[in-house]
Amino acid sequence: MSIAGKDLAQRVVRWQAQHGRNTLPWQNTRDPYRVWLSEIMLQQTQVATVLDYYARFLNRFPDVQALSKATLDDVLALWSGLGYYSRARNLHACAVEVMQHHNGSFPATAEALQTLPGIGRSTAGAIASLCFEERVAILDGNVKRVLTRVLGFDADLALSKNERTLWELATQALPAQRQHMPRYTQGMMDLGATVCLSRKPMCDSCPLNASCLAQQQGEPEKYPVKTRKLKRSAQSIWLLWAQTSDGQVQLAKRPSPGVWAGLYCFSLFDSRTALVESVDARWQGDLEDDAVFTHVLTHKDLHLHPVRLTAPKRALKGLHGDWFSPAQVQDLGLPAPIKKLLLNR
Repeated sequence: MSIAGKDLAQRVVRWQAQHGRNTLPWQNTRDPYRVWLSEIMLQQTQVATVLDYYARFLNRFPDVQALSKATLDDVLALWSGLGYYSRARNLHACAVEVMQHHNGSFPATAEALQTLPGIGRSTAGAIASLCFEERVAILDGNVKRVLTRVLGFDADLALSKNERTLWELATQALPAQRQHMPRYTQGMMDLGATVCLSRKPMCDSCPLNASCLAQQQGEPEKYPVKTRKLKRSAQSIWLLWAQTSDGQVQLAKRPSPGVWAGLYCFSLFDSRTALVESVDARWQGDLEDDAVFTHVLTHKDLHLHPVRLTAPKRALKGLHGDWFSPAQVQDLGLPAPIKKLLLNR
């Protein structure tokens, strides 16, 4: 299979200059810190959601040195609500490593960038091409969709050998001149995000429509092909929402690995019976059940059962954790559902 049209890269570059996204806060910069931060935040997260987090993060941690000096708790607190918290833990670890082993400067090649925590092949390619003009491909979800449709690449991407082939084709499609790499890389991402959509792609607006095999076949939405689907599971969890009469709330830092690792959370139980047994008998009658709700993770649905208790601290029997005032809670890294419960109380 060959690249459809020798001028694919040139068409993407021209389109991006005229029609692509050029005003996002992490664009029009060659600062690898800012590009890296945006790439990590944008993984499995919509641009509209990232915008506010990105601004707050830069305000608090304007450069890699500032981020490396922060505590992980500070980073997780600022990340709270953005989800996929391993990204925040890797972000902090990466900043520390850049300062300790790279003299505070991000490596200029994708190969070297991939040695840093949390930076995979596609993210490394994005940073290297956008900031350092390296001729290296990226293959995030948007770019996979564009390339598989243009090329009519119908091999199953659930198989690693087929993904390797697509990487080779993505590399063949790169512009010949390094100076075009930033706009080409941005253009491929923009096409996937704004034109070559998963559903109802806007083929008439695409600069690659004349040579797009998927459009010629009349079924672009069947690409990319990936047969292995994620198996979803469900779990019920009871949350002990314990607070004192003056508003202090009991929270414990979640262990790693595990759900919400490193974040502060109510004590969790597999059953209401186990929750009740963690409370002194004198106060068990004061437990009140809140409405059950579902929190959706990537592979799992969590059915959460909050159970409130207003009682003295001694009412809890041997639970790990500390007590925090409402003001202190504001500065903690909290899982999104816990944050929602506490802020809406």
